[in-house]
Amino acid sequence: MALALVLIPALGAAAALLYRDNHRRPWLLVAVAVLHLALTVAVLFGAIPAPDTAWLWLDPPGRLVLGLVSVLFLASAIYAVGYLRYRAERNNAVFVAALSALLTALTIAVLSRHLGVMWVAVELAALVSAPLIYFNRNKRSIEATWKYLLVGSVGVAIALLGTFFIAYAAVHGGAEPSLRLDDLATTAPTLSRPWLRAGFVLVLVGYGTKMGLAPMHTWKPDAYGEAPGLAGALFAGGVTSAAFLAILRVLRVCNAAGEGAYASSLLLGLGLFSMAIAGALLIGQRDVKRMLAYSSVEHMGILAIGVSLGGVGTFGAMLHLLANGLTKGVLFLSAANLHRGYQSRFTTDVSGALRGMPVSATLFLLGFFAITGAPPFGPFVSELTIARAAFLGDQPLTGALFLLFLLVVFIGMGQTVLKLCFGDGPGPTTTWRDRVATTAPIFALLALVLMLGTLIPEPLSALLHENVTWLEVHP
Repeated sequence: MALALVLIPALGAAAALLYRDNHRRPWLLVAVAVLHLALTVAVLFGAIPAPDTAWLWLDPPGRLVLGLVSVLFLASAIYAVGYLRYRAERNNAVFVAALSALLTALTIAVLSRHLGVMWVAVELAALVSAPLIYFNRNKRSIEATWKYLLVGSVGVAIALLGTFFIAYAAVHGGAEPSLRLDDLATTAPTLSRPWLRAGFVLVLVGYGTKMGLAPMHTWKPDAYGEAPGLAGALFAGGVTSAAFLAILRVLRVCNAAGEGAYASSLLLGLGLFSMAIAGALLIGQRDVKRMLAYSSVEHMGILAIGVSLGGVGTFGAMLHLLANGLTKGVLFLSAANLHRGYQSRFTTDVSGALRGMPVSATLFLLGFFAITGAPPFGPFVSELTIARAAFLGDQPLTGALFLLFLLVVFIGMGQTVLKLCFGDGPGPTTTWRDRVATTAPIFALLALVLMLGTLIPEPLSALLHENVTWLEVHP
């Protein structure tokens, strides 16, 4: 079944390149998404055994990320049908194939139990994402694509070097050389501490680049700004989550080797720095998509802070992984509707959207309140849990800075969002309007975000607790 999870989107990508009907081709995405989600649900709820081979398995954080990616892809696939129908002047074969290939790469990254396989999958995700950014085929999109590829390639190269360092830590410590994650966790107490520390730094910088942690976030504003909204949703909720998963798996090895305090201090520092940089860049931001990119930088920082605190903080971080990914889907897809309707992503042109496009603007406004931690949405619960972990863990300065940066982000994003929704600008400049195909997926994602803020299902709560136990192993 693990092979089926990988093969379904891979075959979908091949079919997209072979199928000639430009109008019906996007429905291939829906078929792939439905089949992938059905298999994912069957695996997560035990109807089908989870993969456990020499190369593939499904650890607790992998279960969370697999479910998130599959749900996000289904919402984006349904949205793509309406979106690509509007963009009928463009051949969408490469775009549809790249989306399916991205799901393939992310699935491999989630299922991998080998650091080398995981690295290959993350690099593959970067390569197949490039056509998504270049879809509009203008000067800005090609510049964003090259920046994404260059910065991302440097990041994954550094991550590969870190992987080699971790492998050598086993050799230097006298253990059998292996890049299998369970082998590394088992032999962690014998690993060479200096080599392991250096390896974690490189892995954190490398995969942190793919996450978009500051100061390695420079590709995000351009890539998110130029890519279609449905691609932005998958980047912000899928690609970044897979990169975070890679860091978590190496962090577990560090914890098992007794180097958890060192690794956590690095995560805490980068997390706070990311929140601070994002807050500063959000003040006075007029570009809606860049605003969402900087918001993503902030929330990657929140994930790093939560995991660094451990215990309750880890629980909050894993919950935030889901809440942030789903909320980013709401924001990127509703922003895409507004962008299409007004032919602009700047608040100088998009203003008073609650009158011109009331459904999309309302969804965007609710998404803003959710992503900035307002109740009763999921990010409120996860961020409150992380703040509680900081204060209860005798780190009042961390807790105070965390709350301060959240306030700065709320003010910065609020200036942009309120002007977009309540300004006195003209109405939409195109024939694009709110339609079922391009709003129903957003409503579904918003409902899930609301559920996470009001009632966490018992199976999900148990899985979140299992994540805490899995990550915090001791030598």
